[in-house]
Amino acid sequence: MHTFEYVRATDTREVVQLLADDPAAACLAGGTTQLDLMKDGVLEPPTLIDITRLPLHGIERRGEILHVGALVTMEELAADATVAERLPMVRESLLQGASVQLRNMATIGGNLLQRTRCRYFRDPTVSACNKRTPDSGCAAVEGVARMHAVLGASERCIALHASDLAVALVALDAAVHVQGPSHSRTVPLTEFYLTAAESPQRENVLEHAELITEVEIPLPPAAARSGYLKVRDRTSYEFALTSAAVLLVVDHATIRQARVGLGGVGTKPWRAYEAEHVLTGAPATTATFLDAADATMRDAWTVPGTAFKVPLARRTLVRELQNVSGVDV
Repeated sequence: MHTFEYVRATDTREVVQLLADDPAAACLAGGTTQLDLMKDGVLEPPTLIDITRLPLHGIERRGEILHVGALVTMEELAADATVAERLPMVRESLLQGASVQLRNMATIGGNLLQRTRCRYFRDPTVSACNKRTPDSGCAAVEGVARMHAVLGASERCIALHASDLAVALVALDAAVHVQGPSHSRTVPLTEFYLTAAESPQRENVLEHAELITEVEIPLPPAAARSGYLKVRDRTSYEFALTSAAVLLVVDHATIRQARVGLGGVGTKPWRAYEAEHVLTGAPATTATFLDAADATMRDAWTVPGTAFKVPLARRTLVRELQNVSGVDV
């Protein structure tokens, strides 16, 4: 790892000003992604700003919105009573997203900003990576691509967004509060992420001198049921091959409301609007669920190593729709 200057900050505005003054500086919270990338030589910030002492901790329910500080850990959010009662798919995505050791370190803000696990992006000896070096090519398209994306992908980049939590939050219309040097703004997560097809080298709309301070999660109706299903090579800590976050409100066997997010298949946490359109107002049947899954995966872009994900993603979504709705398999 290269040498760097370490700065410990205690004020949010101090952090964004430090970032504004140094275009190459980076922040450190739990460090579960940042330090890995620095050890691999992918990132070499000259200054590392420790933000763990910023006043961005705490979880507070205000009416029907849950406000979560960016420095709340994954384990703290999973243990929250409101999350357990009203947001089971968020809790399940957290518990399945990392080992308990990592959940005690990793922060919510950091989880949403985690970089791709693409082996080619994380190997500086690979020259063809549009995410690291624009217009250099994409080694994954011709290489081993089993853990890569099929939605939002193109010949320019098929790097997968690996977050489990972000999939659930995108489905719930969560938003992030962002602080800049002279401004603040709120960005819906559905507008926060960029696909690799749009911009391989840029994964979200966050500017360099901006900091996520809070995540805002609208609580679903009390009648809603939700869940998160993660399909992976092994039950212990592993990244998703495919996953589905599903929330349904079913009334007299008719789906009145549907929210669907997909993981393990997108270059960003994928909101499955096509599936929601098919589901809303339709009977809660396996036939409806199959139609929704087909609509979601219709525009998948595959290479030989990722083609298996299309049928697997369909089956994953259908199974979780069955689980949440109570329809027999």
